[in-house]
Amino acid sequence: MSGYTVKEVDGMEAIFMGAMKRARAELGVKSFGLQIIDLPPNFDRYPEHDHAEDGQEEVFLVMRGGGEIEVDGERFPLDDNNVASVQSGSMRKLLPGDQGMRVAVLGGVPGSAYEPHERTELGQPDPMAAS
Repeated sequence: MSGYTVKEVDGMEAIFMGAMKRARAELGVKSFGLQIIDLPPNFDRYPEHDHAEDGQEEVFLVMRGGGEIEVDGERFPLDDNNVASVQSGSMRKLLPGDQGMRVAVLGGVPGSAYEPHERTELGQPDPMAAS
């Protein structure tokens, strides 16, 4: 078995109509969550959420473009010079700017082994696909 995996982001399996790449599963990562999200310019429908139910904290790293992240009602820049870490009980929402943004999101529960959500596994149906 090889000790590495290299993949092109645009070739990764995606869900949510192509917006979320199943990067963790594509790369064979088992110790933490990793998804790559592509948001179009000025997209305002990224869901606000807090992960209070599962205790997961997340780190947001912009790979392309930029915008803002709103955390508990306060906005901060999120671009190639600003990184955000958000704990489980805080509400978060991504707000891409005029050029949209590609964001790598890393997640995990402090002090716990990582347990992937079923929808992040390769081959699972897209939650937004018509039945």
